[in-house]
Amino acid sequence: MQKRSSSLGVYERFDGLLLRCAEPQDAERISHYFQSNREYLQPWEPRREEAFYTQFGWSKKLIKLHELHKMGLAYYFLIIDEQTDTMLGTISFSNLTRFPFHACNVGYSLAKNTQGRGVMSRALQVACQYMFHYQNMHRITASYMPHNEKSAKVLKRVGFSIEGEAKDYLLIDGEWRDHVLTSLINLEWQANPNKH
Repeated sequence: MQKRSSSLGVYERFDGLLLRCAEPQDAERISHYFQSNREYLQPWEPRREEAFYTQFGWSKKLIKLHELHKMGLAYYFLIIDEQTDTMLGTISFSNLTRFPFHACNVGYSLAKNTQGRGVMSRALQVACQYMFHYQNMHRITASYMPHNEKSAKVLKRVGFSIEGEAKDYLLIDGEWRDHVLTSLINLEWQANPNKH
């Protein structure tokens, strides 16, 4: 595994946290995280198949994610407490589009027992800077349900701006849910950045 960020993936240490790309050997770690937080995350996420909560299911999923990382089409990051080596959350960048759009979507989750400590705000800021600096994204979009005040505060702290609302936008916990649409713009974007 790489020990620093590059165009191939993120590896950043900050405030006692490690933000890095998920690797194929992380299946047990990730399945344990989702098993432990299943009930807590359920109202905020799509309904999942049982395989999503198993080590075997994540072993298969991580093979695909690893290929997407290598092709620069998606990135799945883990937030890890460096002192305890505990996985605290995830940040995923999907729907990466290069020229002429240079944009992607971001989604995230945080363990129940990690809420209220500013972990996601710090990790999301580092992750977005990685996408701007190493992946040359111009725009990162995020959405949240109007009643999700925690997510609204995280995105505002990181610098996302509200762009509007979308009715019946995502299928969350088995129902179509309205979402607030936000974006973060890379004000230092360049057409031909130096390769890292």
